[in-house]
Amino acid sequence: MDALVNDIKVLVDDKPVVEALASLAERFPGKAVFSTSFGIEDQVITHFIFSNNLPIRVFTLETGRLFPETYYVWNRTLEIYKGDIEAYFPDTHAVQQLISQKGPSSFYESVENRKECCRIRKIEPLQRALEGASCWITGIRSEQSDNRQGMSQVEWDTTNQLIKVHPIYNWSLDEVWKFAKEHHIPYNPLHDKGFPSIGCAPCTRSVREGEDFRAGRWWWEDKSKKECGLHAT
Repeated sequence: MDALVNDIKVLVDDKPVVEALASLAERFPGKAVFSTSFGIEDQVITHFIFSNNLPIRVFTLETGRLFPETYYVWNRTLEIYKGDIEAYFPDTHAVQQLISQKGPSSFYESVENRKECCRIRKIEPLQRALEGASCWITGIRSEQSDNRQGMSQVEWDTTNQLIKVHPIYNWSLDEVWKFAKEHHIPYNPLHDKGFPSIGCAPCTRSVREGEDFRAGRWWWEDKSKKECGLHAT
């Protein structure tokens, strides 16, 4: 797989984002997908895809626990760009069983319970969303967390057995916001309320001045555990 990763690096390294995305769509016809959670980084990539009519499938994970503000920006994105965003829901039986046995807030009780909830609401639906895909595009940036600094712009995802590309991996947050404002990209209002990283409502809070970018995610847990498993390193 190293040879394939190197080939894809040639396609995207030092290329403008739209050019890199177009190259990926051409290299993986009908099999390049982008996952959005409607954070500002994902909104920027969605803008590139829809504004340039790139043949890249866009999907999101509808966990059933999202903020009202997330639904707002989801709807605004559909209104503005007129592109399809496929929604993948968790398995109904698995959610019913979890809540029946452990209640609606078991994720606060232990890391194991939280990971179980993430597995049901996010990881299993992701696996369905990635079926048949060969290239998974994300909005990950290196400065978002210590874990993500250990990634690279192009990777081989062993778990899902596909190429994974982060087109704005080396962008700073200031660059992201500058681009978003210049192009009038719709964004989640929670960003204006101290939420740099936005996930499920029960598991996300605003961050305080000086706190880490992802301090508001699963804030009751140790910093080293703050990944849900979607982006394993």
